[in-house]
Amino acid sequence: MAKKNILFAAFEASPFIKTGGLGDVSGALPGHLKNDEFDARVILPLISSIPEEYKSKMKFVTSYEVPLGWRNQYCGLFTLMKGGVKYYFLDNEYYFKRGQVYGEFDDAERVAFFSKAVLETVKYIAKNYLPDIIHCNDWHTALIPVYLEELYRDDPLFEQIRTVFTIHNLKFQGMYSRHVTGDVCGLGGTDAEEEMLHFDAVNFLKGAVVYADAVTTVSPTYAEEICTAEYGEGLEGLFQSTHDKLSGIINGIDLNSFDPKTDKAIAANYDGSSLEKKVINKLALQRELGLEEDPDVPLFAMVSRLTTQKGANLIADLLPEFRERNMQLAVLGTGDYLYEHAIADFAYHNQTRIAARVAFDENLSRRYYAGADVFLMPSAFEPCGLAQMIAMRYGTLPLVRETGGLKDTVKGYWDYGNLANGFSFKDFDANGLRNAVDLALELWSGQKDTWKELQQNAVTTHFGWEESAEEYRELYKVLLK
Repeated sequence: MAKKNILFAAFEASPFIKTGGLGDVSGALPGHLKNDEFDARVILPLISSIPEEYKSKMKFVTSYEVPLGWRNQYCGLFTLMKGGVKYYFLDNEYYFKRGQVYGEFDDAERVAFFSKAVLETVKYIAKNYLPDIIHCNDWHTALIPVYLEELYRDDPLFEQIRTVFTIHNLKFQGMYSRHVTGDVCGLGGTDAEEEMLHFDAVNFLKGAVVYADAVTTVSPTYAEEICTAEYGEGLEGLFQSTHDKLSGIINGIDLNSFDPKTDKAIAANYDGSSLEKKVINKLALQRELGLEEDPDVPLFAMVSRLTTQKGANLIADLLPEFRERNMQLAVLGTGDYLYEHAIADFAYHNQTRIAARVAFDENLSRRYYAGADVFLMPSAFEPCGLAQMIAMRYGTLPLVRETGGLKDTVKGYWDYGNLANGFSFKDFDANGLRNAVDLALELWSGQKDTWKELQQNAVTTHFGWEESAEEYRELYKVLLK
């Protein structure tokens, strides 16, 4: 039986381009999708910031014109094999030779070009690789299902192609003036002019939800949450009406990269059978951050963007109370100036108890994962979350708010007792976070055996990509029946 072809379309993929979690997913999932039944490949824009070590190895295949409204724009096709996966890169310096990946004045036109170019590229690779499914990710690829249905479906080459659209961050939807549909996207006179409208604006993400054959989010709980006014970002009615094609599949993490047994960034390597070595990392981190070196004081850590969404406001509000408890707190991240300043200033005046590094530092973040006892993620919402999985991999107990992927991956002690792998709280307020912290402190000081049991539960919870990939393959099979 011939393999089914999955073309994974995204605007970023690690290690080529990465600004956030989407880059991690696009760089990891396709390689795990490949098996005897499926051949997964990735298609990306050839963004100028891709490191030269990769650009120099790319092979030029061909070039062609991409019709976009009243324009015909050049597109160069390059390929590269990486990690057993074939990558296609679409080149157009006018759109992609920019100082940043996103946030340009003409992002609507840039992503419209990329979406149209993906479908035009199918014509040039179809002889060797005709996609059965195009798997689109976030609003930057949202026009692919729209273009496919409105402009390409009558072409026999495209009539059997199905589309999956995955929402990684619903906050960003691609909303523009309604004239963009015709003038920029070239969809004037099609049903898309009405289908993509949302409060008198064109909404790219809405178009994908309407036109795609299946819509997924990055956790089962978040798939349910976005059907409510609290989390739906104005599209909850749309998700309710398309609920039959909506599902949630949790992300995984790179178990080879995030492995305390081999991690070169930490002071001492260990695994689930040698968790007693964690204390070496704790003492080293306390020393590095200027905290009092004390193995018996529980060290709480937070590695995050310092925003309200991530609960930085709750952390800032509770700093005076944390100072009075028998605990230490270490924060790493950047974000809103208000929270950066509040946390850093408080840390400056309480240097043996609280540490703050207002920066992004990959290696230091790993030392936080390895050295901390508790990892804080008090998020207002969290579509999936990866940090809680990484923390558990390092034997650090996550303390999370029960939302999205955090609820799906962390079993809180209040609900699960000795079967728990962390701590959790329900309401997004300081009181909920305070109570969860106090529960962790109570277990730390009075129930050491239970603490060790929870640690073992955490390190043995599996968050590799294999399970996620299998769920996606099952979804593909349903669409291709």
